[in-house]
Amino acid sequence: MEILSSIIEPNDSKILLVVIDGLGGLPKNGRTELETARTPNLDRLAKESSLGLVIPISPGVTPGSAPAHLALFGYDPIQTQIGRGLLEALGVGLDVTPKDLCVRANFATIDENGYVLDRRAGRITTEENKRLCAKLAKTIKYIEDVEVIIRPGKEHRCAIMFRGEGLVAELNDTDPQHEGKKPLEVNALTARSAKSAKIVNAFLRWAKNILADEPKANFILLRGFAQYPQIEPMGERFKIRPACIATYPMYKGIAKLVGMAVLPTGDTWDDEIKTLAQYQADYDFFYLHFKEVDKMGEDGNFEGKVKLLEDFDKELPKILELNFSVLCITSDHSTPALLKSHSWHPNPLLLFSRTCRASKIKEFNERTCAYGGLGILKATEVMPLLLASALKLKKFGP
Repeated sequence: MEILSSIIEPNDSKILLVVIDGLGGLPKNGRTELETARTPNLDRLAKESSLGLVIPISPGVTPGSAPAHLALFGYDPIQTQIGRGLLEALGVGLDVTPKDLCVRANFATIDENGYVLDRRAGRITTEENKRLCAKLAKTIKYIEDVEVIIRPGKEHRCAIMFRGEGLVAELNDTDPQHEGKKPLEVNALTARSAKSAKIVNAFLRWAKNILADEPKANFILLRGFAQYPQIEPMGERFKIRPACIATYPMYKGIAKLVGMAVLPTGDTWDDEIKTLAQYQADYDFFYLHFKEVDKMGEDGNFEGKVKLLEDFDKELPKILELNFSVLCITSDHSTPALLKSHSWHPNPLLLFSRTCRASKIKEFNERTCAYGGLGILKATEVMPLLLASALKLKKFGP
C-alpha cells in the first residue's frame, strides 16, 4: 500500500470484478465441475484474456468467505480479521454501533437428545425464516440490560445483535460444524467476555423453548461473534467509486464494511446484470457476486454445480455487452462438490482488458489457468493488477 498510495492515478476506466462463489472444484471421473461444464462463452473469452490461479490466504489454508473477499478487495486478511456476524448484520441492514455484539445464526434441526440432525434445517425458505425471526423477536426483546435484535437473512440464516454496555466478541461458536454432534455451549474466552457469554447462553435457552414446537427449525446455531472494526474505505484507499451487486446479506455486509455502495437488485442473476447496466455510469469499480454455485458445492451436488456454471456462461454475453474497461472473473474460494466444503485450492482467474496479454488458451478451467501468463497470485495482488490494467497506476520511481 505504501507503493500503491503514491502511484494511483484516477481516470474514467471502469472495472468489473465478477466473483463466482465456490468456482473451483476437484475431479470426478477425471474432470472438475468447471472442466465438465459446457462453457463456450467463457472459453472464447479465455483465448483473449490473461489467465492465472489465485491463492486466497496462503498455501494450504482453507479460507472463510469474509477473509477471502477482503483479500480480493486488497486488504490483508490476516491483519484485518472480521467476524462473520458483523457482515451478516450489516448485510441485513442493521445499524451497527461500536457497543453492539453481532453474530450470524443458522436455524437448525436437533433431535430429542439434543444432537444436530441438520445444521441448516433443510434450507428452509426465506419466508419461513422471516416467520421464525418474528416469533423469536416477539418474546425476546431484552436479556437483563441488553437489547436483543433479530433480523432474517436468506433461507436458514439470520443475524442477531446484542446491544448493551460491556459486551465483547471473545466467544466461541456454538455450531459443531457436523451433524450427529451436540451444539456447543458459549464460553467466555477471556475474563472480560463473561457477561457476553452469560447473555448469549440465556438467549439460546430461551430460543430453544420458543422453537420447541417447530418441525424443522427447532434450534439455532451461532457463528462468528464480531464487533465493528476500523477499516480504511476502498474509495479512499484506491481512489475509486466502488459499488456492490449481491443478493446474500453477508456479501452486502462485507461490501458495506469496506465502503462500497450496495445497490438494490432482485434475486436472480439476470436481475443483478440489469442492475449492473443501470448503474454502470455512476461508479468505476463494481463487485458482482453470484452465490449459488457455492451452495451446490457445499451440498455435494456435482451435476448441479456443473449446470449452474453452464447457466453463468449463458449470462456472460450480457456482461460482455457492457464493455467494461477491465473484466475479471474469479472466486473467493473453491468449493469442490467432492469435499462438500470450502477448500484450500487456488481459484481460476480470468483477466480481460485491452492491456492484457492474450493467453490463446482455448478453455477456462483450473488446469488451463495453471498455464496462464499471470501464474499463481495471492488474492491481495488482484486489486493492484486490476488498477494497473485500467491504467489507474502511474510509474513507480524515476
